[in-house]
Amino acid sequence: MMEIAYVCEWEKRPKVNHCPSIPLVCAWSCRNLIAFTSDLKNEEDDKDLSHMIHIIDTDHPWDVYSINSGHTEVISCLEWDQSGSRLLSADGEGQIKCWGMTEHLVNSWECTQSSSVDGDPIIALSWLHNGVKLALHVEKSGSTNFGEKFSWVKFSPSLTLFGGKPMEGWLAVTVSGLVNLCRLRGRVALADIAFTSGGNIVVAATDGRSSSPVQFYKVCVSVVNEKCHIDTELLPSLFMGCTTDPGRRDKYPAVTHLKFLTRENSEQVLLCASSQMGSIVECWSLRKEGLPVNNIFQHRSPMVAEKQPMILKWRILSVACGYVVLSPTSRNIALRCLWLMIILLFSGLALAFHDGSIQILHRLSLHTMGVFYGSSGSSQRVGEEPAIKRQRAGGPTLHFKALQFSWTSLALVGVDNHGKNTHLRHLLFLLEYCMVTGYDWWDVLLHAQPSMVHNLLEKLHEEYMRQNQALQQVLSTRIVAVKASLCKLSSATAARACDFHAKLLLIAISSTLKSLLRPHVLNTPDKSPGDRVSEICAKNTDTDIDKVMINLKTEEFVLDGPPLQSLQQLIQWVGDFVLYLLANLPNQGSIVRPGFGFLQDGASLGMLREMLVMIRIWGLLKPGCLPIYTATSDNQDSMFLLFCLLTKLWLCCDHPQDADKTLIDECCLLPSQLLVPSKDWLPINDGVITKIQSKHQLRLQFGKPYTLPGVNPNAQVEVFRSPASRRMDHLRCLHLGISPTEDSKACTRCGCVTMLRSPNKTSAMRQWEQRWIMNCLCGGLWRRIPFHTNIKTRFCST
Repeated sequence: MMEIAYVCEWEKRPKVNHCPSIPLVCAWSCRNLIAFTSDLKNEEDDKDLSHMIHIIDTDHPWDVYSINSGHTEVISCLEWDQSGSRLLSADGEGQIKCWGMTEHLVNSWECTQSSSVDGDPIIALSWLHNGVKLALHVEKSGSTNFGEKFSWVKFSPSLTLFGGKPMEGWLAVTVSGLVNLCRLRGRVALADIAFTSGGNIVVAATDGRSSSPVQFYKVCVSVVNEKCHIDTELLPSLFMGCTTDPGRRDKYPAVTHLKFLTRENSEQVLLCASSQMGSIVECWSLRKEGLPVNNIFQHRSPMVAEKQPMILKWRILSVACGYVVLSPTSRNIALRCLWLMIILLFSGLALAFHDGSIQILHRLSLHTMGVFYGSSGSSQRVGEEPAIKRQRAGGPTLHFKALQFSWTSLALVGVDNHGKNTHLRHLLFLLEYCMVTGYDWWDVLLHAQPSMVHNLLEKLHEEYMRQNQALQQVLSTRIVAVKASLCKLSSATAARACDFHAKLLLIAISSTLKSLLRPHVLNTPDKSPGDRVSEICAKNTDTDIDKVMINLKTEEFVLDGPPLQSLQQLIQWVGDFVLYLLANLPNQGSIVRPGFGFLQDGASLGMLREMLVMIRIWGLLKPGCLPIYTATSDNQDSMFLLFCLLTKLWLCCDHPQDADKTLIDECCLLPSQLLVPSKDWLPINDGVITKIQSKHQLRLQFGKPYTLPGVNPNAQVEVFRSPASRRMDHLRCLHLGISPTEDSKACTRCGCVTMLRSPNKTSAMRQWEQRWIMNCLCGGLWRRIPFHTNIKTRFCST
């Protein structure tokens, strides 16, 4: 069953400048960035076209970044690298360009490299494999061990440098049969590229006629004396099955699509042949078969009889035919049938037809698994309607010219002949896979209903706690980010998203402060100063902060003044957070309020105790770095009071409902002793993921942010928002004011906002800022927000 998530289109004008390019191509990265092409008409001369590349983030599709690619011919290929941060584009003139982010912003791109094969159109393009492959074992999905569910596969890089380090680069196949500088045989109309575990490259090529063989080549790339050598070897070829059947020999004259099942599976290939009236899809597999030997040779050579010779041979696995292709309007026969996209992990493939329908087929048996009709926005399950053929439409129909699955195959993007983007939701997949691989999980959230959020959080935490200590440490921040994303999908858990974001910031500040500690002598024991602080604070349960300090070596805390002074805003955030947490303890009668999650989190409370101890010692050496509190009494020792109450809360964190009345009474008195500041939490993300949960079909426009009227998934936390509209730099913990004058950037996932340019010059603060130059605390990418833009950012505050 498939449903439309949203439709995004260009603004309707009397004269539309954007028109689909022929062929139209799109690509989806593992970071959930989508790139697609179009042609831009010159207002003065309609024949003058600019070949554009558009890049969008799936959660903010209206924030499209359009690039005038500079290609002189129509763009024929788009290909993301495995990190999802670089994009290759190739055209019909043989020019290849590599695009990268400017200042690590998803809405700012520039051409970093280029190469060309003059006058030779590119028909297939791929990045060289880096040797990293993670296998997903579906049969062990019920296992509690991540090591059994996911395992690294021994896979050699396509090209290695000294020491076995993989070399970065790309491989292209041209229409004349060139693989970079190595010539294949004859003219090539279609080609695809796959990789083997041994580090070789396999190229499949055909001249576009179904009567001609589909040839396969093994390409070996090596570097000798700083020169690249490319060698090819001819592999077994095949003829399409429809050409060997007398009844269908002339029915499908043209091969329109040629695709390997995956980039890392060169032993299975899909072929599609078409005509004006229909198409046929064939799935082939390369197998080892015994070579028959005559009995005469078996008697004369006993070794031949014992060990039969083996050969590689292509065998057809399944055939799907009879699909009628309606309303052929394209000038290219390859576009009259379907756009074939192989799913990387899911066992299906998508086919788009000219009647506007999309069919999901099993990738091996080619049985129909689902049908979606784009013109009506409806879908059907298998078996609901036996007839697949539909009546010819009276006029031109809307049909998809390019399809692309996300890396987890949970979402499908289609670009139609009117230049729109449509995402289709399909089967559920595991969040654990995204945690282990580092892929973005936006497309997984499409399937998480609000009623499922609580169970998902509990199950995810249980599975995480069953892993070994080393793996838990690696995934410690990523699982918190996943939980924060899930919590935003339900109004009942929206406040917990604030807690998870605060925990991400807490972990980051703790590791930064501990990194400033230096051992007093060189021959130190195995434990670092930061580990010793954690160990001593965990063992010492005294509520007197000065008694805990006695067990620490103050020599390890001696630092210069500037580093501490530059980190004062982070230290102030820690102090304010402790005060807020304790002052609101008596009010935590419901799970809705922000801060509730910390009452049962002994690790986070222990981390706060450790930081208060470190700040206390640094305050004795440099009083200017201490957090500033507004106390009602001049002789009030604020740090001593907060540490005492925090320790009592830490000791009873396992059973917060059993907290003694004395602690609650003392926390009730805090607002009369110290001024409790309003706490700015995570801004509510303005992406479409929370709007999709409302089941409204969204219709969006490029360049225009969209808000769904009457739907607010975070309505229950409205009471915690600050009435002021001042902005907050969430990474530097600084207030930017009501109307910031500096360019800012925002996270594409959590909505965290920070200044684009650093106002600090000290090394300690720059070290902190460099940690987040590429990604946010939650792992999301950054997008630029100009200061003159009216940003509707709302904060959960109290």
